Amino acid sequence: MKLLRHIPRVPALLLTTAGLLALAIAAEAQVLPEDRADALYHSYEGGGVEITGPSLLVRKKITNDVSVSANYYVDSISSASIDVLSYASPYNEERTEVSVGADVIVGEAIVSVGYTNSDENDFTAQTSYVGISQEVFGGLTTVRMGFARGDDEVGQVTDALFAEEAKRRSFRLGITQVITKNMIVNLDYEGITDEGYLNNPYRQVRFADATDSRGYRFQQEIYPNTRTSSAFALGSRYFLNKDAALYGGARFFDDDWGISAWNANIGFTYRWRDRWLFDVSTRVYDQSKADFFSDLFPFEDAQNFLGRDKEISTHTNQTIKLDVSYDLFKNSPGMFNRGTANFSYARINFDYDDFRDILTGGPAGAEPLYSFDADVIQLYFSFWY
Repeated sequence: MKLLRHIPRVPALLLTTAGLLALAIAAEAQVLPEDRADALYHSYEGGGVEITGPSLLVRKKITNDVSVSANYYVDSISSASIDVLSYASPYNEERTEVSVGADVIVGEAIVSVGYTNSDENDFTAQTSYVGISQEVFGGLTTVRMGFARGDDEVGQVTDALFAEEAKRRSFRLGITQVITKNMIVNLDYEGITDEGYLNNPYRQVRFADATDSRGYRFQQEIYPNTRTSSAFALGSRYFLNKDAALYGGARFFDDDWGISAWNANIGFTYRWRDRWLFDVSTRVYDQSKADFFSDLFPFEDAQNFLGRDKEISTHTNQTIKLDVSYDLFKNSPGMFNRGTANFSYARINFDYDDFRDILTGGPAGAEPLYSFDADVIQLYFSFWY
C-alpha cells in the first residue's frame, strides 16, 4: 500500500470504444456477456509514479443461462512521488489482483456475484459483491441493485507488529431507460460506509516550527475511523446513426468528511469503414477539501484529526482521452469467431489549490502550489469464441 492508496488504478476491465458501443446496445436487452478473452498491458506515469503490468480476462458461458469470468491483474509500481520524497525514499513494489464472477439469467433478471482479492506486501483487500438487473415495462426500463462488502488488512513494512483493519460497505441503485430508439438515459446512486483504519500508516502531515531550519516538522496523520459518502450519476447516449453516437454524463459526490466533488464528461464514438472504431472524450473533475486537511498546521497536534494527503485537498483535473479499436477478423472458421486490437491513451492534468510543492523549497506555507500531468496507456487484444 505505502503511499499509493489514492493513485488512480488503470482499470483492468476498462472498455474501449467497441466495448462502450456494445454496452450501450446491450442495455436494451438482458443478455449474458459474450464468451471472450482479453489480454491487456497498462501503463500509468505521472507525478513521479510509474505503474505498469498485464491483465488477463476470460468470460465463458457454461449454460444458456450462466456465464462465469476470471481476471488476473498485476501492478508493478515505482514511486518517487512528492508524498514519498517529502519524508521517505523512492521504492518499488508489486500488487496483484484476482477476481472471479458469475452472471445468471433468472426470468427477466440477471443476478451477478463476484469476489476479488488484491494483495501487496503490506496491504490485502477482499471484496465480494452481489447484484441484480431486472427488465420491466417490456424491456424499455432496466432497474439495477447491488451490494458490495470489502475487508482490508493494513500492514507496515517497517513494523512487523503493525496490523489494522478496515471494513467497507456499498449499496448501488440504478435505472436505465430507453427514451427513443436512438437515446438511452441512466441514473445511478451509490452509498458507501467505511469503518476502521482509513488513513495511511506511512503518510505524515507537517506543522509550523520556527526552531527547524525548514520552518516545519512532521508528525503522523490521524484520520476519523468512520466515513459515509454518497454519489449520484446521470448519463445519456444518443445514436446519430448506426455508426456514430454522442454520450455524456455528470456525477456528484459528498461525504461526512466535508468533501464535495463533481465531474462531467462528454464524448463521441464513430465507426469507420466497418473495421475501425474511434472514441474521443473529455472529462473535468472538481473537489473541495476535507474538514481536517491542511498543508501546514499551526503547531503539533493542532486538532483531533490531521490530514495532508493531496487527494483530500481542494483540486481539479482535466482528462482528454482517445480510444481506437480495429477488427482483426470476423466470422473466422478457426478457434476464435472475432478478434480486435484496442488502444487507449489519456492525458490527465492535476492542479491542487491548497497543497504545496515543498520539494521546491521556500518559506514554509508559501511554496508553489503542486500540479502535474499523467499519461495513461492501454493496449489490449480481445478474442470472441
